[in-house]
Amino acid sequence: MSLLFPQLDSGDRLVGIAKLAAAGEAIDEGHNVEYITLENRSVLTRCLSPRMPFTWMINPYRGCEFACKYCYARYTHEFMELRDGLDFERKIYVKQHTAWLLRQELRKVRPGEEIAIGTATDPYQPAERRFGITRAILQEFALHGGFDIGLVTKSNSVLRDLELLKKISEHNNLSICMTVTTTRADLARILEPRAPRPDLRLMAVQKLTESGIHAGINCAPVLPGITDSPADLEKVVKAAAAAGAKFVHVNPLFLKPCSEKVFMPFLEENFPQLVPMYRERYANRAYLPAIYHKRISALVKKYREKYKIGLPDRRPPHRVAGPPQFFKQLDLFGT
Repeated sequence: MSLLFPQLDSGDRLVGIAKLAAAGEAIDEGHNVEYITLENRSVLTRCLSPRMPFTWMINPYRGCEFACKYCYARYTHEFMELRDGLDFERKIYVKQHTAWLLRQELRKVRPGEEIAIGTATDPYQPAERRFGITRAILQEFALHGGFDIGLVTKSNSVLRDLELLKKISEHNNLSICMTVTTTRADLARILEPRAPRPDLRLMAVQKLTESGIHAGINCAPVLPGITDSPADLEKVVKAAAAAGAKFVHVNPLFLKPCSEKVFMPFLEENFPQLVPMYRERYANRAYLPAIYHKRISALVKKYREKYKIGLPDRRPPHRVAGPPQFFKQLDLFGT
């Protein structure tokens, strides 16, 4: 096994998350992937970006095996002094003691503050089958009521926890966002090499909604020249409607410099004719102009109305009221 952490120059000292990551132990290996423990001190992180609709974030893992070419979160590995963009999908840090930490930290959450699970890394990536960190977090949430919880994933593995999600939704405002950037399996395979096929994700949405879970489609990011044609966007919304999705959310590509190091070579290999346009549009910014976002949002709104997907918002229409509560496990599971 290769070195888990880069060797620093003499005199350099690791601090914070980089120090914790360096102390991690290798616990398993997969196909070109190393799994490493992370003795984190917190599992609930406050979101400081005014662009985001949630207040708190939970990411059960650091790094993501799905290897999406456009992933904006690759920069999070740089906090651990891992500068190679591909380390994000090859070195997966497994957070320890998450359920215990979450129970302590939920006291900080005020009524109306949404908690988003999977904002940077997928909570149902392949590592979850080995380590079950997401399930441990959900089991803790099942002991509480009155929280606003959103979960974002690209995996139909979310169905493993269907009964647990139903328990959570009885006492909390729960929303599941299934990311589907395209209905084309061939395109999804090169954009999101290790994620489940789009049809499997749509099938999961159907099963979730049939079980009474508020679930819908996160069509993000929308990639200029690749997935943003009216025909492609309509296919996503039409498929979402067929799956019983309660909402469709859309957002254009956000391209940070660390992500650009992976995304631009991907473009050069697969869509060379688009490279000049991307270099121009993202030359001095990570976001596309507001007018592009408005155009995409207007298109998706038109298709939502056409296919009768009534909700533009991810939040459940029938909301659990009241302050956060804690329940005994006996009350929920009868043990």
